[in-house]
Amino acid sequence: MDNTNNIITTNITEKELHPVSGMLMLIINIAGILFSMLLCVISPLMFYGAAGGLGVVIGVLLFVLFCIMFAGLKVVNPNEALVLTLFGKYHGTIKNAGFFFVNPFCTAFNPTAGALQEETSQDLGEALKKGKTVKASSKTRGRKVSTKTMTLNNAQQKVNDVDGNPVIIGSVVIWKVADPTKAVFNVENYFEYLSTQCDSIIRNSARMYPYDTMRDDDSEMTLRGSSLEIAEKMKSELQEKTFDAGIEILEVRITHLAYAEEIAAAMLKRQQAAATIAAREQIVEGAVGMVHMALDRLEKDDLILLDDERKAAMVSNLLVVLCGDKEAQPVVNSGSLY
Repeated sequence: MDNTNNIITTNITEKELHPVSGMLMLIINIAGILFSMLLCVISPLMFYGAAGGLGVVIGVLLFVLFCIMFAGLKVVNPNEALVLTLFGKYHGTIKNAGFFFVNPFCTAFNPTAGALQEETSQDLGEALKKGKTVKASSKTRGRKVSTKTMTLNNAQQKVNDVDGNPVIIGSVVIWKVADPTKAVFNVENYFEYLSTQCDSIIRNSARMYPYDTMRDDDSEMTLRGSSLEIAEKMKSELQEKTFDAGIEILEVRITHLAYAEEIAAAMLKRQQAAATIAAREQIVEGAVGMVHMALDRLEKDDLILLDDERKAAMVSNLLVVLCGDKEAQPVVNSGSLY
């Protein structure tokens, strides 16, 4: 069973730890190790018999104890968090940067880092076979949870819009881990979880809207004309899906939007035809207005009296001149030469 995208029902409340300074404990540990070594050396010299042996045993025990305490020293960098467990139970989360000392039996818990480490190892092995070199990703260093702002570049995918047209759409998600405890306990791998949810929401959103509309209806939302509004809806839906994973969605942007190759040419012709029709409508509307104005001016100024037949001929000629694609070639009637 794949648990990558399944939210665990157990809800763990985050408990922020404020541990003691690691520098102080480092000095105490070093002093303790030196004292235990000194005790092991001088006990046989100062005491005889069982007392000397007891001093050596105490020195060895102290040496082992202070060596174990070195495991409790933890370094947390800025914009990082350390989620700790103690014998299988949640112990707390360190969210402040610094050098700290915690219970030496606490272990850092972050299954996502382990999965990323395995992927990096596989990539490194394949690269070595091909004679290439691979640099280790910063995401795989240790089991700390990065709370930095990160970017997920969602791959371009082919979906059908509301009209059934195949569309290629791509997006980018800007996000960060807001709750490290939820991120490591509620999902197996929050990187994969976010990527899968992003794919699902983009597909569902693209299916609800047309790529573009050929009607003069500004109220209808389209993928091309209302990309900002649709991206905001994607952000809200994605935030709702990833809230239980401790992820905060900062922004969603549509980076690529185009018709699929199989219908791109046909849709281009359709858009050109629609644009031509709209332009012709405006030209005809303007030409009719100009003809009407010309006839009104001629009648108002009594420049020429036209019967219905000549008005029809003039209207026809003016419409041909005004609506034609090419410039009109005037013909002047100069009368008969003979």
